[in-house]
Amino acid sequence: MSRFSLSGKTAIITGGGSGIGKAMALAFAESGAKVHVLDSNKEAIEEVTQVNGIEGQRCDVSNQNEMKQIIDQIASSKGVDIMINNAGIAHIGNLENTSEEDLDKIYAVNVKGVYNGMKAAISHMKSRGGVILNLASVASSVGISDRFAYSMSKGAVLTMTLSVAKDYVKDNIRCNCISPGRVHTPFVDGFIAKNYPGKEAEMFEKLSATQPIGRMGKPEEIANLAIFLCSDEAAFITGTDYPIDGGFIKLNT
Repeated sequence: MSRFSLSGKTAIITGGGSGIGKAMALAFAESGAKVHVLDSNKEAIEEVTQVNGIEGQRCDVSNQNEMKQIIDQIASSKGVDIMINNAGIAHIGNLENTSEEDLDKIYAVNVKGVYNGMKAAISHMKSRGGVILNLASVASSVGISDRFAYSMSKGAVLTMTLSVAKDYVKDNIRCNCISPGRVHTPFVDGFIAKNYPGKEAEMFEKLSATQPIGRMGKPEEIANLAIFLCSDEAAFITGTDYPIDGGFIKLNT
């Protein structure tokens, strides 16, 4: 068996229809896992499930009953070996211009969605062990301008990860998180086009330069780290946050 093989593993990936989630779904399937993508976008699911080894269902991660029903259904026939809580949304704004509605929306997806995924999966892992991987952010650890609500949510992801790792280590359940810097996804392109019309190339270069390494990350690079952390080769790793940020945290401070 090759290193970092996920053969025989069942993996659930929220937000797996696009961006980093899609890159992980494709990479995990290539590494031998049976992948279940949960996403709110029907078209994205239809596209990613054309790949062998990937199945998908529409799901609102903020709905606990819906998440539990879907994950219980998957686990009933295949069990759950890997739970990746990747689904998330962004928000721009400081404390003063973040509305209560904005905060509640971010909380529902980025915090409650991760909680729902972990809560639904953990009961199925307690009898067999497993791996939980959450998508945090560099915003979990350092201050970023105009990211009040987003930073709040990703800080919660980091601390939830540490808590679950501590509480379930004796059940042979590992829980870690990844903290990406800026990653070039369709979301980034759409954000730039919406907020900086006519200056897309200029803003792309400006945002890329905030990483000391001089570019944005690639979704596939995040997926490669995820494969390692979910593989048996990482069996000694739990309760850890892994920045993958082109030097953003350590070299900008």
